[in-house]
Amino acid sequence: MQMKGKTICFDLEGPLSPQDNAYEVMKRMGDEGAFIFEVISRYDDIISLEGREGYEPGDTLALIVPFFLVHGITEDDIRKVSEYAKIVDGAEYLFEKLQADNWDIYIISTSYEQHAYTIGHKLGVPEDHIICTKLDLVKRKHTLQESVFTVLKKARKEIMELYAEIDNTERIVNRLDALFFHQLPDLGYDLFTTRVVGGERKAGAVREIANKKGIAVRDIIAVGDSITDYKMLDEVASQGGIAVVFNGNEYAVPYANVGLASVDIRFLYVICEAFERGGKGAVMDVVTKWEENRSAFEKNPVNIPDGYITPEIKDFLTTQKGKTPFPYFHNLERADDRRKEEIITIQKRLRMQVREDAGKLG
Repeated sequence: MQMKGKTICFDLEGPLSPQDNAYEVMKRMGDEGAFIFEVISRYDDIISLEGREGYEPGDTLALIVPFFLVHGITEDDIRKVSEYAKIVDGAEYLFEKLQADNWDIYIISTSYEQHAYTIGHKLGVPEDHIICTKLDLVKRKHTLQESVFTVLKKARKEIMELYAEIDNTERIVNRLDALFFHQLPDLGYDLFTTRVVGGERKAGAVREIANKKGIAVRDIIAVGDSITDYKMLDEVASQGGIAVVFNGNEYAVPYANVGLASVDIRFLYVICEAFERGGKGAVMDVVTKWEENRSAFEKNPVNIPDGYITPEIKDFLTTQKGKTPFPYFHNLERADDRRKEEIITIQKRLRMQVREDAGKLG
């Protein structure tokens, strides 16, 4: 019989795979595709933070679909890009340990299903435990009028010009508002038939999982890193669960109650083991002890008290000393604004190490 506390929900891009799949797919269009994606991602950040009604963080993945269609990108292209995606160091170890301990593992991702299922398969997560963005490009292409292609071809050139002024938020919002909320809808193209699993939809997915399992949200660990995750993290943290930000940015860190910054996610098992042993109280005790004693722990990993590490991870740290950057754990509940800024700096530094180009995206 599974314990109530043994349920964990992962964001995919960041915690499990460093690649932003949609970004890499757009790069198949050359530099133009990368530039278009970055401008639309910037637009997504802006209008998400302003709280625009009906729009959720991550809806970038709906906005770029028409550009896939114009350029002839297929679902097979998405799968091919996904096949080359790396897995974050330590993820396979972590999942093997969690599966052996009978944790119920879910992936809640903005990623298209063609990518989410590929990564989930590599980590042994069944499709019925992966909540992600459904995408049917063949069906979408058949509904397009030629006039939509004309508008999009012109927009591509204008968005390229916006890339040169990517900090000019007013100009970006004005042009893309016109394209996505006026020009395309006026031609009968509904962008939001692609329902992206981001923002409130991720928080809703956590609630649905809890209801289905007959547990409370406080019995769940959630792991995320970006703007698409902040509502999920906030939902779990506010309900008394464990919300872990892993190599997060300024959009995610303020909404979590536990921080983990590392090039290797196996250290999350320390948190999971503590949660299983003693719930939230044990987790906060462990991360506080690590935060207060990090220098001493790093100097002599073999002396880390047994209650704050597992034998296998202690052995890993001892043998990898000087080779793998030592992890940072943070108790975000006790961090004031100044401390949170320091933590964000640390998290973003490790984020760029792990995610490279994708690290700069919201």
